[in-house]
Amino acid sequence: MAAVDIPGSKSITARALFLAAAADGVTTLTRPLRSDDTEGFAEGLLRLGYRVGRTPDAWHVDGRPQGPAATEADVYCRDGATTARFLPTLAAAGHGTYRFDASAQMRRRPLAPLTNALRDLGVDLRHEEAEGHHPLRIAAAGVEGGDVVLDAGQSSQYLTALLLLGPLTRKGLRITVTDLVSAPYVEITLAMMRAFGADVRRDGDVFVVEPGGYRATTYAIEPDASTASYFFAAAALTGREVTVKGLGEGALQGDLGFVDVLRRMGARVEVGSDRTTVTGTGELRGLTVNMRDISDTMPTLAALAPFASGPVRIEDVANTRVKECDRLEACAENLRRLGIRVDTGPDWIEIHPGTPVAAAPVTTYGDHRIVMSFAVTGLRAPGISFDDPGCVRKTFPGFHEAFAAWAGATS
Repeated sequence: MAAVDIPGSKSITARALFLAAAADGVTTLTRPLRSDDTEGFAEGLLRLGYRVGRTPDAWHVDGRPQGPAATEADVYCRDGATTARFLPTLAAAGHGTYRFDASAQMRRRPLAPLTNALRDLGVDLRHEEAEGHHPLRIAAAGVEGGDVVLDAGQSSQYLTALLLLGPLTRKGLRITVTDLVSAPYVEITLAMMRAFGADVRRDGDVFVVEPGGYRATTYAIEPDASTASYFFAAAALTGREVTVKGLGEGALQGDLGFVDVLRRMGARVEVGSDRTTVTGTGELRGLTVNMRDISDTMPTLAALAPFASGPVRIEDVANTRVKECDRLEACAENLRRLGIRVDTGPDWIEIHPGTPVAAAPVTTYGDHRIVMSFAVTGLRAPGISFDDPGCVRKTFPGFHEAFAAWAGATS
């Protein structure tokens, strides 16, 4: 059995840092992800005046239910979407003047649905340059709460940010969602909020969050399911086996559903109480799959698709066009460069069987998921190179070494 040690979930680590900062008391986060994104989030908390102690295996956060200790701060969010969307929301619940900016890549990504909702709740928020994008400035005076309508069709992170804010408001929040993508990520948020003592419930498209704050706790971060997808796909492709411990039947992350896609394609999948194993069978069938709820694994499937016996059509993934890059188009362009026939539409991509040409360059667009996905393709297309292999530091700084070690150990 080839077991792989996958680092902690980026999504869970970011939510846990927000919850710990907002909670009453000191929270210990065990096995948090240490990457550029999460280090940027922790650095942002420090800039806002929170105390964050970091050891190799745990982070300790001294929560402040009343909001940031700093009354003025300038926070740089790097490339992190969770940092850029969650920290301004956290700051809005405090009292002070706070400015947030981000990398050029993050500046291009949309923010308007969230910032419009915060304005509707009375937050004094101003975009300094392009409306609906970073940089932005908040003159915080706490948030009263009440009813708000939100379009989360581009990103579920908008809804998560408001849900996390809810217990910190004076009256609580009632959020009506008109559209929602990546719904399993919202389920992660709800479960984690409850673990920190919040009262939150869902009735269809309406989410109700009661006031009352959060309680500090000790919280274990599970391995990142999106990152695990590259190893699961590699096993399915090569006819080998991989086991990821810490991801099993009780996992919070919807992206573990990627293994169900691999099962449909012909791989053998075993999901236990605390681990998941994927074994390649030598068969990869084509399929049509809706990946709206697990769209972060769309590039993984796209990179695997040429090796299927029939076309692979991935549908309902329009939101992948507004990630770190236009992931749908990035996958299409790179596959075509590898000699693979690809058709695309506004929210779908169809990839036809083919043999990738060797020694082809992959354009990463600075997107960690493009690199890690096409590393899977590289197992059957020797000589693939990346123009920016180091961008994996965003979520998995040691990816290349870990992937090569697994491939070498199982060859």
